[in-house]
Amino acid sequence: MPTIEENSTHTGTKLNWLRASVLGANDGIVSIAGLVIGMAGATDSTQIIFTAGMAGIIAGAISMAVGEYVSVSSSKDTEKALLRKERYELLHHPEEELKELASIYEKKGLSQKTAMTVAKELSIKDAAAAHFDAELKIDPNHLNNPWHAAYASALSFLLGASIPIIAILAPPVYVRIPIAFIAVLIALVITGIISARIGGAHTMRAVIRVVSGGALAMGITYGIGRLFNVSGI
Repeated sequence: MPTIEENSTHTGTKLNWLRASVLGANDGIVSIAGLVIGMAGATDSTQIIFTAGMAGIIAGAISMAVGEYVSVSSSKDTEKALLRKERYELLHHPEEELKELASIYEKKGLSQKTAMTVAKELSIKDAAAAHFDAELKIDPNHLNNPWHAAYASALSFLLGASIPIIAILAPPVYVRIPIAFIAVLIALVITGIISARIGGAHTMRAVIRVVSGGALAMGITYGIGRLFNVSGI
């Protein structure tokens, strides 16, 4: 049966993945919405808008995957280095490490005697695991996988990006921009609510921030598209 610590670790990992997925989807929605609406402001050509949108989606998904892979890999390398350092200190300085572990529990509210007793009992069972948990807050059996993070980030970006590109291409030309605006804003409201729930933040403030940013991006890119309008060429 999984321990409370294991459940907490798994829950924390899942929440981090979910948060990253929501942010990836939000990035896909906003960036591709800005791109295709800007193109729609410049031209009525469905082929041009589609080509630009697909190029943006592919480039964005790859960028998200690579960025997430590099970030998680760096974090994982740091965690591994800390684990190696802790194992070395336990091997060469066991008494000092025992006192350090007892000190950690003492700072959490245990008496000096009880803290030392707990530290000794945990060290007898598995000294490394006790230090990894209390001192480093790292579970060596559940380090983040950079490939999983890359796949999740790219997939969430693709799913988010599909909303504006479908919304701009499916309707007739004369209503494609307002429909795309509405579809994107609805999608951003949803991602704003989800991100607020995950992070425990104020829902309305989170939604206003996300929607305002998306609306501003679409408004600016549409204005730039109209400035360089090539529909009559």
